[in-house]
Amino acid sequence: MPGFSDDLLSQIRDRFAHVDSDPWQGERIFFENAGGALTLKSVVETSAEFAAIPDNQGRANAASRALVEVIERARDDVRLFFNATGGQVITGESGTELLFRLIGTAILGRGKGLVLGSTLEHPASASAAARWSEVAGMDYVQVPHDDATGTVGAEAYAPAIHPDTAVATILHTSPVTGMGVDVGAITATIRKRAPECIVIVDGIQHAAHGHIDVDAYGVDGYVISPYKVFSRHGYGVAWLSDRLAALPHNALRGGPEMNWELGTRDTGSYATMSDVVGYLDWLGGAVSDATDPRARIEAAARAIHEHEHALTRAMLHGTGNQTGLAELDGVEVLGGIDNPAREGLVSLTVRGKEAPEVVEALNARGIRTHSRKADHYSGNILNPLGLSSCVRVSMCHYNTLGEVADFLAAMREISGTAG
Repeated sequence: MPGFSDDLLSQIRDRFAHVDSDPWQGERIFFENAGGALTLKSVVETSAEFAAIPDNQGRANAASRALVEVIERARDDVRLFFNATGGQVITGESGTELLFRLIGTAILGRGKGLVLGSTLEHPASASAAARWSEVAGMDYVQVPHDDATGTVGAEAYAPAIHPDTAVATILHTSPVTGMGVDVGAITATIRKRAPECIVIVDGIQHAAHGHIDVDAYGVDGYVISPYKVFSRHGYGVAWLSDRLAALPHNALRGGPEMNWELGTRDTGSYATMSDVVGYLDWLGGAVSDATDPRARIEAAARAIHEHEHALTRAMLHGTGNQTGLAELDGVEVLGGIDNPAREGLVSLTVRGKEAPEVVEALNARGIRTHSRKADHYSGNILNPLGLSSCVRVSMCHYNTLGEVADFLAAMREISGTAG
């Protein structure tokens, strides 16, 4: 059974905009969360409130001081979400832009040695590492991921780590396979041979689905895209360790030495991150007796993971009278059926049908999914499997068992499996 009671799930869904319909399609099931999660209603309200305020930070008036307080409170909230006791929190154009900025600064700041990543990574980090290692004249090595499981482990990184490994990148969860990696184990393996290595994590896909603990990981940078974790488009958020923040970086001449943000900040974007953390705090309180804010965040993360695990298990093995994907004739699931690394996402193929055809057939039945092509975004995952495309079905903790059942009924029709 799913991890949330019907009453709590109803309360959760009531906090999100367009949870079961949108202005263009009308009623629909939203299984495209990896492309962008649903938005909290509070985020919509906060965005409108701050968009109307003409004042900027750094002025001698009450409004300006209030804006600064909102930003500082939001930075503290992000630290709470990430469990980061030091370092600094910044915003940027997007998660991708911030990965480019952090990785580029790390590579140029180290100036020599090896840059290490993996073939599992999204081009946001892989392209940045390739670009800046070439500029710096440093070797860039990508550890091969496991095609069968759709993930990569510390044991794969280990042979490629040398004492001169200067910068390493890690993808926390793949947006194509949906599989997570053990960031702490990989980082510890790197630190054994290269203790000064700067480690930067792409947490964009992972953030909505579970636990984040940068203190425990021992990394130097962690980046998310808020529109994939219940906020909105238009900005990215990054946490930087003190030693990464201290490296030479783009900044205004004569300005504060450790300042990474260029220009006036959008206070509303910061404020919406406080909405996200506030929501997780509420959820943690609803599923536990915890009184400490971090303990409530952790309780929410566990509950989200458990609910999504129940949904994916139902999708793969069936629910009620609906047959699971594992038993539908002609349906193949990327990464294997019972993969413990899976985080709320199932990518699949249907024999004899191209992925866009399946996505369109699901759309016609009111179910929103997405097709991934073997292009610059997903070719690193799909090409080794001999696939030109796949169907990505991505859930989140506000989805229901009933929605999974409707999806399975549709897939039975689309795949031609007898009922």
